[in-house]
Amino acid sequence: MSDQVDRHDLLIRFFSQRAELGQDQWYLDDSTATEFVARLSQLASLPGEATTAAPPASGDEFEDLRSEVLVCERCRLAEGRMTVVFGEGDRSADLLVVGEAPGYEEDMSGRPFVGRAGKLLDKMLAAIGFQREEVFICNVLKCRPPGNRDPLVDEVAACRPYLHRQVELIRPKAICAFGRFAAQTLLASDRSLTHLRGGTHEFLGVPVVVTYHPAALLRNEDWKRPAWEDLKRLRRLYDEAGGREPGGESA
Repeated sequence: MSDQVDRHDLLIRFFSQRAELGQDQWYLDDSTATEFVARLSQLASLPGEATTAAPPASGDEFEDLRSEVLVCERCRLAEGRMTVVFGEGDRSADLLVVGEAPGYEEDMSGRPFVGRAGKLLDKMLAAIGFQREEVFICNVLKCRPPGNRDPLVDEVAACRPYLHRQVELIRPKAICAFGRFAAQTLLASDRSLTHLRGGTHEFLGVPVVVTYHPAALLRNEDWKRPAWEDLKRLRRLYDEAGGREPGGESA
């Protein structure tokens, strides 16, 4: 598969999601069309592989939740989003990855952790034995904050029930929280990332390890060594909790 995101695939995924929302017609004026084409062209040059979302399954609680999230208007972020980023991966995964919020690339593609940060996340997971498709990846917020600003308190509060339900349905053996907002939301804490790192926490009875967001590691390589220590702790807790051996049977 090409290392470039395919524009045709992007269009299919974008309009498929709009169709799921009940929108069968989409009108563009000159300015909107110009902006959309420009953004799509930019995204097409980003690294990463495109995937097609699984079709909805009738009566499936997970797909019911996804359908609910796709039409969510609980906060102001619904007004400016291009797509809802529900999450992707193995819905019965023993490892759950939680980030902060969609960025520009995620908003355009509907996928969490794409672009350079996504590539680094894939490498971080591979370092402890996991392929991306073996875990489930999502964010605290399902819609992009304007200009990638920090999430606001009411936005986090509006999205938090969705994250709760994802954890309940996936039932992971371990969770890795990437970044301060993910950690603070999961742990209902206002402590800094520095204070939350290095220990073991719990969310809905599931052990949680906190570490730096891949985007932060791209900005500061000095954090890569402590992040590696966090990942080793995550794998150890995962194994102790009986997580499945990646690509194999239960540990």
